[in-house]
Amino acid sequence: HGLLTRTLDRAAGEEAGLKSVELEVTGIFAYGYLKGEKGTHRLVRSSPFNAKGLRQTSFAGVEVMPLLGDMQVNIDIKESDLQMSFQRAGGAGGQNVNKVETGVRITHVPTGLSVKCTQERTQAANRQIAMDMLKAKLLVVLEEQQAQKVAEIRGDAVKAEWGQQIRNYVFHPYKLVKDTRTGYETSDVQGVMDGELTPFISSFLRLKGQQATQQDLGKEP
Repeated sequence: HGLLTRTLDRAAGEEAGLKSVELEVTGIFAYGYLKGEKGTHRLVRSSPFNAKGLRQTSFAGVEVMPLLGDMQVNIDIKESDLQMSFQRAGGAGGQNVNKVETGVRITHVPTGLSVKCTQERTQAANRQIAMDMLKAKLLVVLEEQQAQKVAEIRGDAVKAEWGQQIRNYVFHPYKLVKDTRTGYETSDVQGVMDGELTPFISSFLRLKGQQATQQDLGKEP
């Protein structure tokens, strides 16, 4: 799809691997293509960190939100509903980034939604980006819950639903990637891990289109 990817934040796991990664994907219809990737992804493999080579299961929670940019978004967020914390940031930006608490984390207390930004050199710049990210995240939840305003968001629906995976990636004892929503599957696990998501994206978009058509037909008198 000609999309470009940039890593904004990366946190190593306590023992191995990664705890979290934040990516920025840009390109035509980037959000439209990727919003179906939101959810829990389940990985089954023979762990390289296990001396006995036993099969182990890992889960990754994926969130997808649009980049709002200069778009004006009318979302009423009360300052009193926000909880802010600051941290030392790593990455590009020079020595100042690591010496000063420029990183910003904002939590929307009523919903429990949380965002963080550490990519800029100043606290003010990171705060602005974090606020834009929070608005984008609230927009996504509003759409999902068909709510009209932030106050109507149900807190239970923004929590991570571990165990309710949207896709399984099985490396062992057989090779298979299967989307639990559309039923699409492939044995080319490595190709998928290398980024070949087009068949999964296309099948999900077709499913959403069919569901939308059925809803429209159901509304007809």
